[in-house]
Amino acid sequence: MMNIAQYLDSTYLKTPAQSGLSEEQTLQKDIELAQQAIDNGIFAVMIRPDYVSAVKKYIADRNSDVVVGTVIGFHKGTSSVEEKIAEAEKAIADGADELDFVINYSAYLKGNLDLVEEEFVKCTALCLQHHKIAKWIIEIAALTDLQIADITKRISGWAEENFDEHELSEIFVKSSTGFYETEDGKTNGATFEGIRIMLDNAGKLPVKAAGGVRTPEDAERMIGLGVKRIGTSSALALIKNQDSKEGY
Repeated sequence: MMNIAQYLDSTYLKTPAQSGLSEEQTLQKDIELAQQAIDNGIFAVMIRPDYVSAVKKYIADRNSDVVVGTVIGFHKGTSSVEEKIAEAEKAIADGADELDFVINYSAYLKGNLDLVEEEFVKCTALCLQHHKIAKWIIEIAALTDLQIADITKRISGWAEENFDEHELSEIFVKSSTGFYETEDGKTNGATFEGIRIMLDNAGKLPVKAAGGVRTPEDAERMIGLGVKRIGTSSALALIKNQDSKEGY
């Protein structure tokens, strides 16, 4: 069986208000996520910015190289460029290794491409200057197939125009937040069709499939298609060859 743990971003992104937990209980869940990653060779944990500093210290104290990722502009992506930069600067100062930005897909849908390009270039440059990975969530459930192809291709083009070729492997295009509200039971995460479109248009940029990967077979299939990372709230179930019962 393929070792899928090395591809996984083990994810917990609910706020205390969303989960009904306290701040302390939320941090404890993040700590447990980190310990699972340490024990099982999971590549990364993906958590809210407020908990990065404590989780980073927990992992460092155990001499582990588990990566700590966080989200910026989450989950709607509509915060300003300045707000995203400020949030990213704090996350970097707190020790985040990877930053997953929600692209302003609302602005994209309105045709405000200058704004989308500006936030992509400025925020990505900040990450690369600090030797951090930047991932851009395009929220495929909010887009048509043609829009998925177009925005992925634009991100790839902006990356090649503004950054050195050796830096492109540090700039991901990512499918989903897991928080987008869909209608009629439509998935709000990665689909094989959506991921194929992203891969076909991402050029030299790696692709992350987030949400919707609920069985080990689905994970292996995504990896077979060419994704470099998978975001999931059920990383432990997947590596133990169990189907996920979680929503993301």
